[in-house]
Amino acid sequence: MIPNILTIAGSDPSGGAGIQADIKAISANGGYAMSVITALTAQNTRGVQAVSLCDTALIATQLASLREDVRIDAIKIGMLGDAAIIETVAERLTGLDCPVVLDPVMVAKGGDRLLAEAAVTALHSLLPRADLITPNLPEAADLLGCAEATSFDQMRDQAHALREIGPRAVLLKGGHLQGDQSPDLLVTAQEELWLDAPRIATRNTHGTGCTLSSALATWLGAGVPLAEATQRAKAYLSAAIAAADRLTVGSGHGPVHHFHAFQEKKK
Repeated sequence: MIPNILTIAGSDPSGGAGIQADIKAISANGGYAMSVITALTAQNTRGVQAVSLCDTALIATQLASLREDVRIDAIKIGMLGDAAIIETVAERLTGLDCPVVLDPVMVAKGGDRLLAEAAVTALHSLLPRADLITPNLPEAADLLGCAEATSFDQMRDQAHALREIGPRAVLLKGGHLQGDQSPDLLVTAQEELWLDAPRIATRNTHGTGCTLSSALATWLGAGVPLAEATQRAKAYLSAAIAAADRLTVGSGHGPVHHFHAFQEKKK
């Protein structure tokens, strides 16, 4: 069965992050991608120039339209923008029985804020609805109201603190740590699992969080257990980053190569 995966997120016209990256990652990992757009942005590889949040009534109608007609096997949630959109999405997800992966998109790679600071508390109310949240270290610190983790021990403490807020599992991404490895930590009620990968020297890392969470949602929607789904998604992302320099997109932080495997097969 090809799983139907819904992404709820903002649009990135440069194609590296947001809805566009989600659709690529879902497709590359074997899913059928659907999308509900929460925001339109003007951005490129160098930064975000403008953000226009979608009307909550339209977001609600998009979700209702899909639920009336299409089986949804998993959901990935990305950029939500403000408290009103968070509340709308939470309300419209009520009653859906499928895995939910929440990537708490709060600040763009260039430092532009994508979630209003006043909405962080509202986002807490959505965390218990998630089967898995996938924050990076700055996002985890933002959610917890503390300093950013700079060590494995601090990562572990913050991952457990996030799980206590309500999500069934936390994948805390350690790419912001120093060193030649890029460690992530999966924490559930039963286990801790460290996932390591060599740090790849490239500036083309735009949309890595969107890509990872979408790949994860796809594997969960296909019925793969969480630990294995996480390992598959991380391996996919690592390969997409390793192949990113084949692309020539923009002069800033370029995208990863979502379809690297397909191009390799054509050779």
